[in-house]
This record gives sequence, C-alpha cells and structure tokens, in this order.
Amino acid sequence: MTTSQQRAARLRALHRPGTPLVLPNAWDVASARLVEECGAEAVATTSAGIAWALGVADGGALDRSLALTPLARIATAVTVPVTADIEDGYAADPAGVARTVTEVLAAGAVGINIEDADPDDPTRLRPTTEQGARIAAARQAAEAAGVALFVNARIDTYLRAVGDPAQRLAETLLRAEAFLAAGADGVFVPGVVDVASIAALVSGVDGPVNVLAGPGAPTVATLADLGVARVSLGSSLAEAAYGLVRRAATETLTGGTYTALTPATSYGHLNTLLRRPHAPPQRALSEKAWLFRAP
Repeated sequence: MTTSQQRAARLRALHRPGTPLVLPNAWDVASARLVEECGAEAVATTSAGIAWALGVADGGALDRSLALTPLARIATAVTVPVTADIEDGYAADPAGVARTVTEVLAAGAVGINIEDADPDDPTRLRPTTEQGARIAAARQAAEAAGVALFVNARIDTYLRAVGDPAQRLAETLLRAEAFLAAGADGVFVPGVVDVASIAALVSGVDGPVNVLAGPGAPTVATLADLGVARVSLGSSLAEAAYGLVRRAATETLTGGTYTALTPATSYGHLNTLLRRPHAPPQRALSEKAWLFRAP
C-alpha cells in the first residue's frame, strides 16, 4: 500500500459520527505544521486563506496550478492526511474536475471539498444533476489513480441562503442524497449553526456530516453529541491571523506600543518546527516538481 493509500484510509476512518474530526484549516506550510503540532489528526486547507496568501480574492480567482502548488508544499511538510478545499474544482466541466483531482492526488492530498455554488451567480447553486456529474468525475479520477479519495460534497443552500427558507432543509437533503449516490463520501453544509437544523441534517443524511464552526456556532462537544462527523473552521483561522496583523500594525502606527504582539509563537520555535529532516529543501525544487511529485 502506498503512502497516499494509507493516508486516504486514515482520513476515511477519522470520520466518526459523534467523535468528529476537528479541522482548524491551514493555508501554508507554517500554519499546517502548527495545526499538526497542536494535535490535529488531519490537515485541511482553506481556499480563502490560500488565495489571500497569494494576493488574490477568494472565489474562483485562482487557476488550478496556482491553487495546487501550496497544497503540494503542505502535503510534503506534514505526516497526517491532507484534504484540499478545491472550490468548484477549478474547472468548467466534469473533465476539468477529473484533471484537478488527478493533480490533487499527485500533490499528495487524499481528500477534497467540492462546492455546488454557481460561480457566475452567488444566489444560485448548480443544478443537482450537473453537480452530480462533477462529483462522479472526481470519484472516477481517484479510482483510476488507485486512491480512495474522500470526497466531501459541499452544499451551499444555507451559506448562500438559496431559495425558500421553509424548503431549505428538504432541498439540502435531496442534494445530499444525489451527491452521495454520485460518489461523494460525506456532506459539508456550511452556514448552519442552530442545533435543530444540525440534528435534522445528521438524521437525514446517509453519510458523515461536516459543519462549519467558529464564533456563534455550537461547541465541538455539542456538535459531537448531535452526531456530527467533521468540524471545520474554514477561513476563520486565517481571518483571525490577519486580524492580529491589523490590530498590531494599527497599535504600533498610531500609539507606538506593541502589546498586540504578545503572546506569540517564537522565532526559534517556528524555525525548529519547519526544520524537517525528511523534507527536501524547497529552494531545490521547481514549482512544477512540487506539484507533480509522486503520490
């Protein structure tokens, strides 16, 4: 069994309803190593965090190669499974999604989040059959590579407040059923924070349910009691980090003081954390070599 196959099996086993996989999402090697050091059993990326670190807005602004190069660096730097937020698959059609998945696996990740939002209209979602075809293409690409990729189908009914609120749960459950039948392994429904709706999703979805957590959401313990299998922070960790930059910079520039800079992870700790003897020096490899390293 290859390393990718082993990590894929491990990621799949970590989705346990009632004992959720908790994912503080990372966006670069340093954040990924810190998350791993803190005890995370897997590392998930945030597309927003990666986009911001590369100097562009989130939401389809990155092309496939730019988005996946940081992923390869992260997957090389950690020892736990990595699952990638690939937005809508960085592709206009199922064939493009399949290509993205092939490159995700080559980068060393063993899971994906793929969303169903219409990239051209934030008030709409892709038709269920269209999104199902994209999920099926991702599954087929993973099978061709011989890796049991964990496909987490994101459903944005709640996050984008799509349709009649009274029908939102029913629509979400219909989409979940279709996406699981198409080859998804789990369902991610961001934007749901009330206990009743989360409980209804867990009861109605025939697979692991992932929710987005953060300020205003139930605690991990509460989500575990509801039967949630995966808890993600999404872009919240990156937002908090950039919030610190803003507060510390404002304090220094306006008041001449530095209190926001403490507590901090020390220079020495970060240097030691990133000094991985088994990882090749990044400067010795081209971007293309990082992206297409063997799984």
